[in-house]
Amino acid sequence: MRLADQIIIADDHPLFRQALMLTLNAVPALQGVEWLEADTVDVLDKLLETAADADLLVLDLQIPGAHGFSTLVHVRSHFPDLPVVVVSAHEEDENIRRAMQAGACGFIPKSIDPDELRDAMVAVLEGQVWVPDPKILEQSGDDDIVARLASLTPQQHRILMMFADGMLNKQIAIDLSVSEATVKAHATAIFKKLNVRNRTQAVIAVSQLDLGQFQTN
Repeated sequence: MRLADQIIIADDHPLFRQALMLTLNAVPALQGVEWLEADTVDVLDKLLETAADADLLVLDLQIPGAHGFSTLVHVRSHFPDLPVVVVSAHEEDENIRRAMQAGACGFIPKSIDPDELRDAMVAVLEGQVWVPDPKILEQSGDDDIVARLASLTPQQHRILMMFADGMLNKQIAIDLSVSEATVKAHATAIFKKLNVRNRTQAVIAVSQLDLGQFQTN
């Protein structure tokens, strides 16, 4: 019996995507799976328009446009039926706790050996939660910024990420084919939901989800 029919891999390194697919294709229950690939958040967003019913999303937290945990929060809040497993080189305990708190069903370090990777992915597809060490999750707690970010609509989330990339309202309006007035209206709604007063404070709030703040080496 096949464990999945369709799996999305969102990672900007083609060699890693190929290595992951080759590793998992060695699992009998995963042979014949359709693999969908995304190398940026924009490509992932387009994929999700037609493939939100995929069996699993494998997400690298540093895919271009992700801003740390923000894309994970967005996907889990707007596609709650799509399981997400994080695969990352940032293996610090706090990153693992934050990912699981944001709704991931697993966190798999990129340093893991192929056999353990296969076991971890099979466990996730069978509905289990997988992390390198379950004790890591014992200190997990509530995170207000995760809840606030999850309240944004897809368009509001996209505009917030454009704010974080330093784009001006006029640039955003052109990119999204909307008026500047529409961008400003979305900005007002974003500020209200994030409980901030302006764009700078909104970007600072998003920065709380960056991976860098948890790096210890």
